[in-house]
Amino acid sequence: MSALLDFLAGGLLQAGWGTLAIYFLVATQLTIFSVTLYLHRSQAHRAVDFHPVLAHFFRFWTWLSTSMVTKEWAAIHRKHHAKCETEEDPHSPQIKGIRTVFWRGVELYKEARADRESIEKYGKGCPDDWIERHLYTPYATMGPTLLLLIQFALFGFVGVALWAIQMAWIPFWAAGVVNGLGHWWGYRNFETTDTATNLSPWGVWIGGEELHNNHHAFPSSAKFALRKFEVDIGWIAIRGFQKLGLARVLRVAPTLDVRPNIAMPDGETMKALLAIRFQAMTDYYRNVTLPALREAKFKLPRKLRQGLADGGRWLDEDKRAKLQSWIAERPRMAQLAEFRARLSQVLDERSHDAQATLAKLQAWCAEAEASGNAALQAFSLRMKGYALAPARIGA
Repeated sequence: MSALLDFLAGGLLQAGWGTLAIYFLVATQLTIFSVTLYLHRSQAHRAVDFHPVLAHFFRFWTWLSTSMVTKEWAAIHRKHHAKCETEEDPHSPQIKGIRTVFWRGVELYKEARADRESIEKYGKGCPDDWIERHLYTPYATMGPTLLLLIQFALFGFVGVALWAIQMAWIPFWAAGVVNGLGHWWGYRNFETTDTATNLSPWGVWIGGEELHNNHHAFPSSAKFALRKFEVDIGWIAIRGFQKLGLARVLRVAPTLDVRPNIAMPDGETMKALLAIRFQAMTDYYRNVTLPALREAKFKLPRKLRQGLADGGRWLDEDKRAKLQSWIAERPRMAQLAEFRARLSQVLDERSHDAQATLAKLQAWCAEAEASGNAALQAFSLRMKGYALAPARIGA
């Protein structure tokens, strides 16, 4: 009887609290890496390829610890990018509400899984081998059940408690925190066309996924940290695997170069702007709009100030009307807002006539430099020299 009670209390290992803590941290970090490195960066965005053995380990651990199917996860995430902040977005807090996404993220994921047409449309290219068809997909829930039995055998009822926390780990941190708060609160390096934010400059706790605004600016980049003070632990892991010959980085975010003394925007300018349009719009806000606000000592609520950065895209009708009225009463701000809107329209064009788009950009620059606004002139002169620096995949 005593042996049975000892087994129930501590399992086969009779591990101490220190060992249990180490196991828990390693197991949850493996789950995070399996999601961010394999499901996200490799499968959903094709930013990095892993050695087949490592890739299969990630796939196995995802099955064992989360029951998520690679094709379904990749499809739902791709749809999120394709339909971001619209009614078709599987988990936009702007549409569904922050409380819904934060607390009911798992329910939203299940709803998205049930949309088989979208899964087939957005899930192309994911693993479809024998083990996927005969084990991982049809018996997805068997993985966590097996993990529960293993942990009970090793650690007793304490292992069951650890398992319960593990089962909540990804639903809380990924489905709730990243998908919810990552589109609601934080700082933004880039004025993307969605509300994605960086929750922290040190992407450690959840594998670098905290750097969500950076990711939405450059979805196909294997590296999420884009400023000197930012740290992406997922990228550190990728670089380690790369040195061991277990990973091949396919894409990273392009780097901006600025050429001096460019008279008019040219093909290199357009190529750079197509790749880093969000950085261009961010530069406009920081170097043109913000200085005008500071010089005039205008005081705006944070929401309306953000509306100047993104054209009021995410303001409700009442706040948008207030912002437009505020701008209309200030000729200089009205001028800057008009130039911003026109530049955004040029950069948003998907015309097959590249020369026509280039001509519009050249006209915009000519008018900006004739505007008499020093900040606008300086921005135009700098933007004309935009070019892409040589790619540094291994950096």
